Amino acid sequence: MSRSVLVTGGNRGIGLAVARAFADAGDKVAITSRSGEAPQELAELGVLAVKCDITDADQVEQAYKEVEEKHSAVEVLVANAGITRDQLLLRMSEEDFTGVVDTNLTGTFRVVKRASKGMLRARKGRILLISSVVGLLGSAGQANYAASKAGLVGFARSLARELGSRNITCNVIAPGFVDTEMTQVLSDEQRAGIVGQVPLGRYAQPEEIASSARFLASDEAAYITGAVIPVDGGLGMGH
Repeated sequence: MSRSVLVTGGNRGIGLAVARAFADAGDKVAITSRSGEAPQELAELGVLAVKCDITDADQVEQAYKEVEEKHSAVEVLVANAGITRDQLLLRMSEEDFTGVVDTNLTGTFRVVKRASKGMLRARKGRILLISSVVGLLGSAGQANYAASKAGLVGFARSLARELGSRNITCNVIAPGFVDTEMTQVLSDEQRAGIVGQVPLGRYAQPEEIASSARFLASDEAAYITGAVIPVDGGLGMGH
């Protein structure tokens, strides 16, 4: 059965791969982006693009209204949108910290809260939050990003307890280093140093994150909630 799926930040990287995976499976997929445009490959699959800055509650509300009008109430939400503003603690400004937390954590709260309304009425739903291995391990120069991504774990587990009686699951995917635009700007030396920490000895492909999202949204994963699924090549094991 085709479901209404919303992927925030679905215009590139992990979000694009997730949107493509659900669209390939026959779901009605919508993505949010700040530009409101979809990459050509998603447009060809019939993916709906809506303009939305998740730090703006009014834009979040408008985006949901558009998705509900064109597709129906969101049944699967993949909260992927996020930013980084890396800086050492003593050089990190208030804006560097609060901007990242407001997007990555508070922005996720906004989109999840709005999706939950329809899910509660339908008495079913799948909520997936894209965190990071950095939220579990920590990373020098990323205190803001790590704090925001770690916060998603407590948020998801609280929702798993709160919404579980309505057949709504809430899980977290914690990717490691993924081969996206964000990591492709690193130097060869930096990339080699990162890969050296990963037991599998390579970066993840965005499609490997997407396949985990597909599984957690499937009937086969109906009894999984409050889980943190690492897709990190073994980098964060034990955390």
